[in-house]
Amino acid sequence: MQQLALFDLDNTLLPIDSDVSWANFLVDIKVVNADWYSKRNDYFYAQYCAGTLNIAEFLDFQLAPLAQHPRAQLLTWREQFIQEVIRPNLHPNAKALVQQHQDSGALCAIVTATNAFITGPIAREFGLQHLIATEVETDADGNFTGRPHGLPSFREGKVTRVNQWLAQQGLGLSDFSSSLFYSDSFNDLPLLAAVTDPIAVNPDQRLRAHAISAGWPVLALFDRTATTDD
Repeated sequence: MQQLALFDLDNTLLPIDSDVSWANFLVDIKVVNADWYSKRNDYFYAQYCAGTLNIAEFLDFQLAPLAQHPRAQLLTWREQFIQEVIRPNLHPNAKALVQQHQDSGALCAIVTATNAFITGPIAREFGLQHLIATEVETDADGNFTGRPHGLPSFREGKVTRVNQWLAQQGLGLSDFSSSLFYSDSFNDLPLLAAVTDPIAVNPDQRLRAHAISAGWPVLALFDRTATTDD
């Protein structure tokens, strides 16, 4: 039987948060009001870290700039973002971890709350075909409306979205010899609890405590030599 390997993205495969970094990038290139946007960005990130994020309120904020500019301009900015922000943060240990599972024949996917417009090219940087991310609604002309499409891939939504993705392939979690999910965040506890092999990667304080209590592996992926505490 095949193995399933799922990866959170921000602060898991990347040593940064791509959502936060994208917002900071928009500030840097003067697309948004720097003072207001930075404060709101910090406000939502603090909520996320505290486990109290209102995902609908956050997506109203985070997706709004996508609706204010034509797709061609957004694609230009996104390529600049990938080049200047993401590629310098592609850590060899993270790429090796993904490659290890791909080489073993596992079905691999990134599962992230960050929207698919930002994370699509990041998944490709890791050589991953499958991405489960928060989708963004488009109008008849293909431009973004600033609203999410479907269920956001956040907290319990990650479990639902993974199950939907597998069902489209005629599969379920029980069809795999083992299912792994790598994550840094206590917000991902629902999906971590749903797989056979949850792995805490660069975990926040609450996830570290939970993982140690539950006997889950804890992986320090961005050390010079990645180590695991069992």
